[in-house]
Amino acid sequence: MDLMSMVSSILSAQAANTQTQVAATIMKSNFNAEKSAVQTLLSGQASPSTANLGAGIGGNLNIAA
Repeated sequence: MDLMSMVSSILSAQAANTQTQVAATIMKSNFNAEKSAVQTLLSGQASPSTANLGAGIGGNLNIAA
């Protein structure tokens, strides 16, 4: 293996390492954005929705009687 091919190989390896680091950083950023979106969506559901229930179901219960 001559000197130029060795240098080329080392530079290629360094470029691949840099690309891997950039990809990992972008993936982490995307993961954090998705996590934030899911937490935002889930925080609005403190009480279960009654939208799909029939009439009279899920209302208040009168226990005074």
